[in-house]
Amino acid sequence: MNSLAPLQPGTVTLVGGGPGDPGLVTVAGLRAVQQADVLLVDHLAPQELLQEAPEGCEVVDVAKLPRAEFVPQERINQLLVEHARASRRVVRLKGGDPFVFGRGSEEWEACAAAGVAVQVIPGISSSIAAGELAGIPVTHRGLSQGFTVVSGHVPPGDPRSQVDWAAIAQPGLTIVVLMGVANLPAIVDALVDGGLSPATPAAVVADAASASMQVFRGTLASIVADAAGVHPPAVTIIGAVAGWDANATAR
Repeated sequence: MNSLAPLQPGTVTLVGGGPGDPGLVTVAGLRAVQQADVLLVDHLAPQELLQEAPEGCEVVDVAKLPRAEFVPQERINQLLVEHARASRRVVRLKGGDPFVFGRGSEEWEACAAAGVAVQVIPGISSSIAAGELAGIPVTHRGLSQGFTVVSGHVPPGDPRSQVDWAAIAQPGLTIVVLMGVANLPAIVDALVDGGLSPATPAAVVADAASASMQVFRGTLASIVADAAGVHPPAVTIIGAVAGWDANATAR
């Protein structure tokens, strides 16, 4: 199914909404919203984009607020299948990229298991975009030649953790942490225990691309206190690039 072709009834399209600014949604993603019969929207998706939905489109709130009321993923999967089986053009508008640190793969699997045609229209990942919007490059020819992106929703030491934090702590690459607000203190401790200097620059970018966007800069040792009170969504960037000052470079 071509993502640029008109959506067909009885299908599901997973659309990445980018960091939150409707101007960062792809052309294909915007077109999908404009053709939707049903829109399932979470709290991280660009809400202004709902103005592009056609008249009569049903908008379903499937927000999953951390440590608050939320729609279970299983129910979201059911809604996608139910609406598609009712011969509707179903669009799941998500924040970021459906296949990066989200549950887009689970939604795809649920549709495929039910025999529902499903496609993905990727969005811009906050792992890169949030830093750029704050003036922080995740790579820099003179500072960092690469970056590692980690989901922080499971803390270091948790039996569910699959991350070797000691390996990530080895200097050289930028570390980008998504979904790590609640576990940031434990993540910082694990990186320091792994050998990363407490003086390493660090920054937290909250509400990237929105009017409420905030940027907190400090060091690995201070960033938890520097960004105290921050609520998701937020991206943490650790490494030399977090201390880069474009204005100083220009002087």
